[in-house]
Amino acid sequence: MRKGGGGRRGARGDPRGLYREGPAADGERDVLGRGPLSLLRLCGERLRVFVVDRKAFITKADSNIWLTFFLAVFAGVLHWCHITTLFENDRHFSHLSTLEREMAFRTEMGLYYSYFKTIIEAPSFWSGVCAIMNDKLTEYPLVINTLQRFNLYPEVVLASWYRTYTTVMDFLGVPTKTCWTVNRGKGLSPVESCEGLGDPASFYVAVIFLLNGFMMSLFFIYGTYLSGSRLGGLVTVLCFFFNHGECTRVMWTPPLRESFSYPFLVMQMLLLTYILRIPSINTGSLIALCVSNIFFMLPWQFAQFVLLTQIASLFAVCIMGYIDSSKLQKILSAHMVSLLVCFILMFGNSMLLTSYYAASLVVISVSFKDIHFILNIFLKVIEGCAWLFGTVTLKYLTSLVFGIADDAHIGNILKSKFIGYKDFDTLMYTCAAEFDFMEKETPVRYTKTLLLPVVLVVFGVIIKRLVFHALQLLAYSVLAILIMRLKLFLTPHLCIMASLVCSKQLFGWLFYKVQPKTLVFAILALMTIEGSANLRTQWNIMGEFSNLPQEELLEWIQVNTRQDAVFAGAMPTMASVKLSTLRPIVNHPHYEDAGLRARTKVVYSMYSRKPASQVKRDLIKLGVNYYILEESLCVSRKKPGCSMPEIWDVEDPANRGKIPLCTLMSKDSRPYFITVFENSNYRVLKIPKE
Repeated sequence: MRKGGGGRRGARGDPRGLYREGPAADGERDVLGRGPLSLLRLCGERLRVFVVDRKAFITKADSNIWLTFFLAVFAGVLHWCHITTLFENDRHFSHLSTLEREMAFRTEMGLYYSYFKTIIEAPSFWSGVCAIMNDKLTEYPLVINTLQRFNLYPEVVLASWYRTYTTVMDFLGVPTKTCWTVNRGKGLSPVESCEGLGDPASFYVAVIFLLNGFMMSLFFIYGTYLSGSRLGGLVTVLCFFFNHGECTRVMWTPPLRESFSYPFLVMQMLLLTYILRIPSINTGSLIALCVSNIFFMLPWQFAQFVLLTQIASLFAVCIMGYIDSSKLQKILSAHMVSLLVCFILMFGNSMLLTSYYAASLVVISVSFKDIHFILNIFLKVIEGCAWLFGTVTLKYLTSLVFGIADDAHIGNILKSKFIGYKDFDTLMYTCAAEFDFMEKETPVRYTKTLLLPVVLVVFGVIIKRLVFHALQLLAYSVLAILIMRLKLFLTPHLCIMASLVCSKQLFGWLFYKVQPKTLVFAILALMTIEGSANLRTQWNIMGEFSNLPQEELLEWIQVNTRQDAVFAGAMPTMASVKLSTLRPIVNHPHYEDAGLRARTKVVYSMYSRKPASQVKRDLIKLGVNYYILEESLCVSRKKPGCSMPEIWDVEDPANRGKIPLCTLMSKDSRPYFITVFENSNYRVLKIPKE
């Protein structure tokens, strides 16, 4: 409450004095009778004071808003500079040739970028979009709608922006890129390297980094709003920077779907926090929530699982009586509309319709329409279990009815975590480090930067308005512990929760004894010790991308094979073959489709112990002309049981103990295959027709 003469109390005191005292007031009573003119003057004075008071309040509020906005923009620019610098330091991207830049987008990154390339190189934007909607190269001989399968709307939008930008700049006569010849040394041929937004790859990553700079601005606003203090926004941003390697990997892998999607989850959770705090929801808030949901779901197939945890947290908060059922139903309606819009925009993507997320929305909306606060804890547990059972049952039934098995591997991955289940597809995931359990060192790193201790203190004094965020943090913790890759949800949310150390609601009792700024800056000073060391480690990463064996392979394919020659091989390599040579491929790294998993299994049988004749026969059925064999896959072993022959031993125990086919092919590929190219990493086997 404001104090002093400029405040409300002082302002109201003056008119009362004018009415009751002074010669002017007495004189007016004598002339006009008792009080009419005095009353008029009183009203005028109160109106003047009200206007002055409101003007001062609005000016102060505006200055606060502008200061918050300025600090948010500053945080965003800082993060944009940080990730741009790290990316350039790691790859020396600005000095790479076009081919080298494409090779730098390994695995599924190259696959996604290839569709951006298709659209910008097409005669027109719409012909490019039609080409990716009728794609004949990705899963030969099938023709697939990649917009339906691969969450490619980011590439469509970026391609439209790129074409517009280059068209406008060409019309104005403004150069968009500068090219020069780079001497690579070591006996390598010089290459042309172009820099500027007119270069497709540079434009592509620049937009991604700008979006993730905007994400940091959202984090500052989120931390400020949640804690009620700009200090909270500062804590959130600094915690993110101090734990940057645990929060994001956009600086190493820009084209991944999370790089486009996650910033909109931050926006969505900020909007949801606002909705949960206001007494009544307005239509504009629900529309904004719906739009942010769409922007989060469209770029990333995994978004539905994150939103499932959000729905579970909201349902739990409602059962506990912290929000009423009518508010929950309105939030669910926004989720349903956004799900329907995404389903339509992705041309009826079956994984959305038969997802756990969709099932959970239906179960709550139909079976728990009027949720009442229940004191009995046992009944709360029963209600939660009923929701869980209903969600799983409905998901199973819809998948059965529609014959969808695309996300069956998700259940198998979870089974592998709890009961040690193994099959080929599951091991292809769990043998990768990012799908393993969280590293034991991760909590240690959180502790060294004081992120975990601060959040534990906050967690201990959580009040009812923040229960949702606590439950969401628990859900993210479970996901991250089971699958290390999902730290990207846990760590940023820890940073958000750390902002609450500045909350007067939680720590008002302490702030009466200690100045809030003193306490917060003392904590930040301690965080800086380890946090600055983490930042220096990132800044000291210096490298230059080079992959000469793959460059030789791609150049050989361009020169020595027909444009319609069909290739098969390891998933990461196939993405590069499609991107840089535009040759048809039969398998690729987007492993979320049941049919594609079956194709990949056939292709990877080259690393099994099966007879060469059988493998050749299966490859011919797929229409393969050339097979790219990588000896490293045959012998590499990230951890016990994870070399390709060992994975095949689980799937094909009948041939266990035999020499792997890839080993035999490395020595002599005849008579079933013909070696037509070979270097230190790759061997191209031509498959003669029978």
